[in-house]
Amino acid sequence: MPSIRHRPARVLGVATAAAAVACLLGPAPGAAASACGRLGHIKVPGAQMQISACLPDLTTAATVASGHSVAADWAGLTPAGAVNPTGVPGAQIDGYFPDTSTANTTRGWNHDSQFVIRLPERWNGGLVVAGTPGVRRQYANDFAVSDWVLSLGYAYAATDKGNTGADFHKDGTRPGDAIVEWNHRVTQLTRAAKAVVAQRYGKAPRRTYAAGISNGGYLVRWQLENHPELYTGGVDWEGTLWRAKGPNLLTSLPTTLREYPKYAATGDAAAHDAIIAAGFAPGSEPLWDYHHKVYWDLTQRIYREELDPGYDGATQAGTPFCAPGTPACDADYDYAARPAAVREAVRRIELTGRIGRPLITLHGTLDTLLPIGEDSDVYDKLIREQGRDSLHRYYRIEGGNHVDGLYDAFPGLLRPILPCFRSAFTALAGWTSGGQAPPADATLPRPASGDLANTCSLR
Repeated sequence: MPSIRHRPARVLGVATAAAAVACLLGPAPGAAASACGRLGHIKVPGAQMQISACLPDLTTAATVASGHSVAADWAGLTPAGAVNPTGVPGAQIDGYFPDTSTANTTRGWNHDSQFVIRLPERWNGGLVVAGTPGVRRQYANDFAVSDWVLSLGYAYAATDKGNTGADFHKDGTRPGDAIVEWNHRVTQLTRAAKAVVAQRYGKAPRRTYAAGISNGGYLVRWQLENHPELYTGGVDWEGTLWRAKGPNLLTSLPTTLREYPKYAATGDAAAHDAIIAAGFAPGSEPLWDYHHKVYWDLTQRIYREELDPGYDGATQAGTPFCAPGTPACDADYDYAARPAAVREAVRRIELTGRIGRPLITLHGTLDTLLPIGEDSDVYDKLIREQGRDSLHRYYRIEGGNHVDGLYDAFPGLLRPILPCFRSAFTALAGWTSGGQAPPADATLPRPASGDLANTCSLR
């Protein structure tokens, strides 16, 4: 789950229910002007609010400056050297579905279940739907996913999943409710976006793909298991695995919280071996200090608060790295010893491997948040046990971390997964539209040289 820093977008304009559909910026030059002229009739099914704009460029090269995207939403997800396509004219629709929670302050709406839909002027007949990583907001995939697929001609839609930020677990009344809502919101947006595409282009999309990073990858898996009728296929990039009996992040992270301080202080061999035994890869040691400071405690705490709120009755915000032996310390959390109700909460969101559409999974061998041996290796096995392996391709990316941002700090150790996502998406499109099967499952070796931020072969 990537970091969760956010900044409100610049206010685009004052929108009311009576004027929910408006071309806020006026007709753009060239091709985008014709799209703007046809926006007035488009209604997002079920939306409580929507505002529209015709833009000369839907990619982040222009949308950050115009206020139609927020760079802070994807901070740390991609390498600095990544080069993205630009110059895709079209229309953007922002809005929200009815919801009672208010954590998402983008555009001053103070309303969750916000979404963005982008409609390129030159459409290829497809649609890509994304759920956001971590607990970020609806623009979190703009650089990693939206820019690329828009340049290929796909329409694009993304959602904030219905709750955002480190307090996401306060949404809902039952343990697991907030994450259950994530799945519902992606389904809701997919159905709505298909209808919007049909209104805009006069025909329904021929192909609809799901794509996402981390929690977004979890959402891809869940959608292909539970609503395969909505999709043609999906790309799962470092997806989170939830299993009621384990493994899940609540079974691996407490070990790092307990053992890393001992390892950092003295190089304790037993502490090191315990972290490796919890699933973290040999060779990932240079990444441990950063993850200890930034990810491990925060991630463990907020998801434990969501799924096991009775553990200590309060967040540990005041003591993020509490000492072993403290009764309310997440370092001492023992998932297996918790009441059956905790596993029931996880069962509400768990994955089974019973996918109903083609799926490509990417996971880094040096993932230091969701270790590959406790996550995608397990999910691949679940798919095989369900007899669905003909629908799955699994590429283990040697040197890949959970997010690509650390590549710039560790260029000799890590490898960005972003270009592998692009190769995987291209392979998925060929697999599902032309019948060209992707390369067989493989661990993709880290190249010794070359432009790792922009190139990746699946062979």
